[in-house]
Amino acid sequence: MRKALRWLLSFVLVIGTVATAGAATAAESGGGTDTTDIKDRILAIPGMKLVQEKPYEGYRYFVLTYTQPVDHRHPAKGTFEQRVTLLHKDTSRPTVFFTGGYNVSTNPSRSEPTRIVDGNQVSMEYRFFTPSRPQPADWSKLTIWQAASDQHRIFTALKRVYSKKWLATGGSKGGMTATYFERFYPDDMDGVVAYVAPNDVVNHEDSAYDRFFERVGTKECRDRLNAVQREALVRRAPLEKKFQEWADANGATFTTIGSLDKAYEATVLDYVWGFWQYSLLADCDGIPAAATASDQEIYDSVDTISGFSAYTDQGLATYQPYYYQAGTQLGAPTIKLPHLGNLSRYGYQPPRNFVPRDIAMRFEPSAMRDIDNWVRRHANQMMFVYGQNDPWGAEPFRLGHGARDSHVYVAPGANHGANVAGLVPDQQAKATARILAWAGVAPEAVRKDATKAKPLSPFDAQLDRQKLERRQTLRP
Repeated sequence: MRKALRWLLSFVLVIGTVATAGAATAAESGGGTDTTDIKDRILAIPGMKLVQEKPYEGYRYFVLTYTQPVDHRHPAKGTFEQRVTLLHKDTSRPTVFFTGGYNVSTNPSRSEPTRIVDGNQVSMEYRFFTPSRPQPADWSKLTIWQAASDQHRIFTALKRVYSKKWLATGGSKGGMTATYFERFYPDDMDGVVAYVAPNDVVNHEDSAYDRFFERVGTKECRDRLNAVQREALVRRAPLEKKFQEWADANGATFTTIGSLDKAYEATVLDYVWGFWQYSLLADCDGIPAAATASDQEIYDSVDTISGFSAYTDQGLATYQPYYYQAGTQLGAPTIKLPHLGNLSRYGYQPPRNFVPRDIAMRFEPSAMRDIDNWVRRHANQMMFVYGQNDPWGAEPFRLGHGARDSHVYVAPGANHGANVAGLVPDQQAKATARILAWAGVAPEAVRKDATKAKPLSPFDAQLDRQKLERRQTLRP
């Protein structure tokens, strides 16, 4: 009898030890009951494939591909592999779904909301950006609804693993993407933080941009920039000679836009816009004085800010999906530039000029009106952050009477890199508090007093350094 009791006691102790070890393993892998390694859990999702795992202290970082339908309305008609990255913290933490609206970086990084909520981050490459492009490419399937449906499928697949709250975010075209995702799949996310997201509701009405350029910064800075832009067209012949020499040396061609002359002028016309998009008022001191500047100084200034490679065939190829969308749904701004007089031969050229002619394009004017109307009437737990001196904020998203717990903030003096950290202190605290609340991780002190809100994760110089990618040419 004693032997039997000793055996039973030993059995109970063993079971207890195993259970404790299992609980510890579960806690390490995310606090759930599934003790499977997170990589195995992710790769168990049908269609998910591992490209690479990269080490980063405190995280697991995976570069993945996920099989998507080319057409979500007809999923049997072909698939493609979409690139996705995962910065895994813990499945007990909230998850931030990030997209820049272009290619995805394959190096670990955190968006601002990810740091604020101390969460996981899923990042998606936008469809049709290489290598996430169907072959052959049916460009009619590059729409905002199809891209939102890509996000919806990825979210649905990963929600089984990351069951806590989710936020969508992105900057510029990524902010637009996060907004469109919310419009088409409003039940997926628990909140949206859209940075510097343009909202071109009526494509042919762009007077807001003209008004922006009449008052941005200081008159002294505006005059200095306008003078260099004008001088670049006055000296078109000698500066185009430099451009041609560069093109010959680098094998650059101009088939898509039509000529070196068109490419040159398009680059020059982006000069003032490009300055305010990526620079600050203090940077005006580095702009040359047009009247006394040499040809080389004018050329170099335009090249630094606008980039003469941008409208070459090689420069346009990377961003072909953006220009296609700008010419079919998103719209594209046109500004008047009265200081140029009759020096401009082409004006602001339409997106059609930047996409090969064998790709058919037809503009759909109702697409952005639908998005704008929905945001005004139905926005719920959405936040829009803009920079005061960013041209793309001239036509922002606005909230109507139907919006709930939604907010628009403007960072003073900020450019296209505006973020919550750049807001005035009381707005910064309020915005941070709302993000924490939407993610379900607001500390009790913050719930009682929003002024105490701050990011839950300390700053990491590598993960959190602001990467305001200079996309030369007129792109959000």
